[in-house]
Amino acid sequence: MPLDIPCNERWYEDFSEGESFLLGSVEMVEKEMLDFANQFDPQRFHIDPEAAAKTLYGGLIASGWHTGSLMMKLTAEGFLGEHSVGSTGLSELSWPSAVRVGDILRLKIEILSKRVSGSRPNIGFIELKTQMIKKNDEIALQSIGTLLIERKTVSD
Repeated sequence: MPLDIPCNERWYEDFSEGESFLLGSVEMVEKEMLDFANQFDPQRFHIDPEAAAKTLYGGLIASGWHTGSLMMKLTAEGFLGEHSVGSTGLSELSWPSAVRVGDILRLKIEILSKRVSGSRPNIGFIELKTQMIKKNDEIALQSIGTLLIERKTVSD
């Protein structure tokens, strides 16, 4: 049941299993990739273009954690709203393909399943598949996680 309600204004009841959303994009910029990697993931294929050229990647690639941080930013901006109350974590996280300077990554979120909390009936759990997708629909990052979101109606 498609809704005209933006994702970040929805309650638990407003989401349906199988729904998917494209929610923004980001272009990978070399300076940002280098700055992030130098601070948080200083491996040669993330911080040194000349050294990276001699690795199996054949050139500079973004840290997967940088890609994950950008995924979180796009998720917060386009999907999470005042009814989101956190996450229980991720059951899957993978980086199927390398991200390079100039890549444009699009955020896709799919609702996999829903259930009401047994201990807190005012909260629902939504299992999400989140992907950062490059051109040609190549997946750069994929995660499966569980969002905690408030319910607008609580029944016994």
